[in-house]
Amino acid sequence: MSDASRAASPRTPRPEKVLLAKPRGFCAGVERAIDVVEIALQLFAGPIYVRKEIVHNKHVVEELKAKGAIFVEELDEVPDGARVIFSAHGVSPEVREKAEARQLKVIDATCPLVTKVHHEAVRYATEGRTIILVGHEGHDEVIGTMGEAPKHIRLVGSAEEAQQLSLPDPDKVAVITQTTLSVDDTKEVIDVLRQRFPAMRVPAGEDICYATQNRQTAVKQMAEQADLLLVIGSGNSSNSNRLKEVSESLGTTAYLIDDVNEIDPAWLTEKVKCVGITAGASAPEYLVQDVLKFFQDMGVTNVEEIDAVTEEVSFALPQELTADHSVTPATTKPSRVG
Repeated sequence: MSDASRAASPRTPRPEKVLLAKPRGFCAGVERAIDVVEIALQLFAGPIYVRKEIVHNKHVVEELKAKGAIFVEELDEVPDGARVIFSAHGVSPEVREKAEARQLKVIDATCPLVTKVHHEAVRYATEGRTIILVGHEGHDEVIGTMGEAPKHIRLVGSAEEAQQLSLPDPDKVAVITQTTLSVDDTKEVIDVLRQRFPAMRVPAGEDICYATQNRQTAVKQMAEQADLLLVIGSGNSSNSNRLKEVSESLGTTAYLIDDVNEIDPAWLTEKVKCVGITAGASAPEYLVQDVLKFFQDMGVTNVEEIDAVTEEVSFALPQELTADHSVTPATTKPSRVG
């Protein structure tokens, strides 16, 4: 029995209904990244190093550690010539150059949607444009993207920052975004930028990933019914934090939890008749089932799945795993600009 189950005493008010978001949990990019590590562990003699958390979820990382993966913060911790996996969040060209110089055998698990943003940055920089990157300072994905064209990119994190932005040539501007942002907040920032820089170039397709958008759509639907929303995801998961914020923006109290043991029964007051459950794109489904069981053990029998969007997206594995099972240190990314 989990700590949370023991803490939910018979005196804890029981919700009448539980809503499950659909889609929830793993996206195609996360599934691909985890598969990369697991397949590499099977194909190649160890050690297998992974730079940064492969995805931002502590349970996933711990499970892969238990299978033999060695997680490091920087390449300095990886022996020369060893095999290393780049995380789903992407890396800068500088990191790739260091890996090549040390003859590391690289397997790139960068999400293809993040790679798309990197290519946009390079293209806009080559055109001589100032690039506005809408994102959160310090996030692994933002660090990697900014590294593609450091002299050209300006980071903006809010509509207020967008309003204050000063650029050398307002007619030569482009915008790109972190893939895991709030859809509504990003639209607000870009609307401000459009007003200030009417000639601004915008990518033909959305930078915010399909999974981020879909999970936020499901939360919006649940928030109409739920009195409380539980978002399963780690604290450093950007898209999980955005799900919490979306719920709160609609007036529904939300908590971000790593797993069932972080549920505080004090949240379940008499006013909480309906609880919504969702999971960020890097959270495994078994964590959702653990939380659902917590409520079923309390006696909740009314469980409804909110089917907001159907997802049918998948990504091919990196060529390093599908060719002849050999990995070369050669980079497949464009060279850094500026």
